Amino acid sequence: MLELALIAAVLAQPHRITVRDARTHRGVPMVELTSVNSATWITDSAGVIAFDEPGLMDRSVYFTIRSHGYTFPKDGFGFAGRAIRTGRGGETNIPIDRVNIAERLYRITGQGIYRDSVMLGDESPIREPLLAGGVLGQDSVQAALYRGRVLWIWGDTNRAAYPLGNFSASGATSLLPSRGGLEPAVGIDLIYFVGEDGFSRPMCPIEGQPGPVWLDGLVTVPDADGREVLLCRFARMKSLGEMHEMGIARYNDETDRFEPMKRVQTDTPLFMRGQPVRHTDESGAYWYFATPFALLRCRADLDSLLDPDRYEGFTCLKPGTHFDPENPALDRDPQGRLVYSWKPGTPPIFQKEQKDLIARGLMKPEEALIRLTDSQGNDVLAHAGSTHWNAHRRAWVMIFQELWGTSLCGETWYTESPSLTGPWSPAVKVVTHDDYSFYNVAHHPFFDEDGGRVIYFQGTYTMAFSGTKVPTPRYDYNQIMYRLNLADLRLHPDK
Repeated sequence: MLELALIAAVLAQPHRITVRDARTHRGVPMVELTSVNSATWITDSAGVIAFDEPGLMDRSVYFTIRSHGYTFPKDGFGFAGRAIRTGRGGETNIPIDRVNIAERLYRITGQGIYRDSVMLGDESPIREPLLAGGVLGQDSVQAALYRGRVLWIWGDTNRAAYPLGNFSASGATSLLPSRGGLEPAVGIDLIYFVGEDGFSRPMCPIEGQPGPVWLDGLVTVPDADGREVLLCRFARMKSLGEMHEMGIARYNDETDRFEPMKRVQTDTPLFMRGQPVRHTDESGAYWYFATPFALLRCRADLDSLLDPDRYEGFTCLKPGTHFDPENPALDRDPQGRLVYSWKPGTPPIFQKEQKDLIARGLMKPEEALIRLTDSQGNDVLAHAGSTHWNAHRRAWVMIFQELWGTSLCGETWYTESPSLTGPWSPAVKVVTHDDYSFYNVAHHPFFDEDGGRVIYFQGTYTMAFSGTKVPTPRYDYNQIMYRLNLADLRLHPDK
């Protein structure tokens, strides 16, 4: 009877298809296999598809194979794919060549992260492989090391029960590998903060006119009693670009929520934002706020962070002024040279402003602080990302997304500098997408391995702001983790 049961179990099994990186042999997530009649199956985070399609079993089935940043050989007719002889309990391994320098590892959030693996009876590396926190999708990550754990914060979050979900930030925690958590190459075991319905609950609910609450700029500082506190910027939004209100929120350890503690004018030019990095030099300890250029800072103490007047920008504007496109107050010395320095209450000038000043003859190209190009000398416009010190490179490394025209796109770049303020080496594209956005990328230095030689970063994979009309099932509007080896010679074309 046992033998019959085993035979029945095998006969009920789908056909296992595993797509592997041809170089590392690791399963590749988000690879699409499309049949001749336009049905599509997508690999899960283990690179696995559980194929069990009525009418297409026990026969030869041709699949076109495609994936962002990966390539599959074309045949004589130009088709990139192969035929698979399907069968219950059967197995097919498909190697695929990686074009990306960075390696796609797994999806961090959303439903069905290991869907197909579970269907095949595989063990999952994470405790909730199918639906953690009831989350179907969520936007833009922030992370902070706080009291021995990693605290993760995301923006707008989708749920299964209704098209509208949680718009007051979502949160989860995980353990560092050194404290019993998973190695970052394996996954992140998220423990969500949830409500009574089991769905990811608001992390910063604020009463007032309706609108999403977004959190960023997470920093830790001691309070007057020396107790570590966690702060962030909150913005309650009217629309994508307009705010009802803005200010600083403090994490309440008893409720595990952020609570507003100070409000400031929504047009305050210098304030905590983006992806922070703490750095100490001869001038003291500061939090630098990378967007992705870390040209905004504030002393790393509670009183300073609460006071917008104590924030400084590394800028060539005259102290105390703001950028006026019609009459910019450029700070020049008696010899006519631009004076770049840290100036209280004075915002930095970024690439768009620089280009405008150069076009109008008010700034020479060689006077621009940010001269970011690729290895061919073409300008690269950086939009968002993060900057951190890297021991392996003995340099500041930046992972950022490119701004193309007025829309966000899916190109992710790497560059490095001996100084936080530049100059930056030629930027190298490490992740590419076909008509799909991958935005608000963030490098997590607490996951760095081998003395910083290997780093990990994630971003939001979404059809928003892209040219695509069809979202990728389960992957769309979710976080995807990548690994980058900084010893890869392709990252250093000028060396």
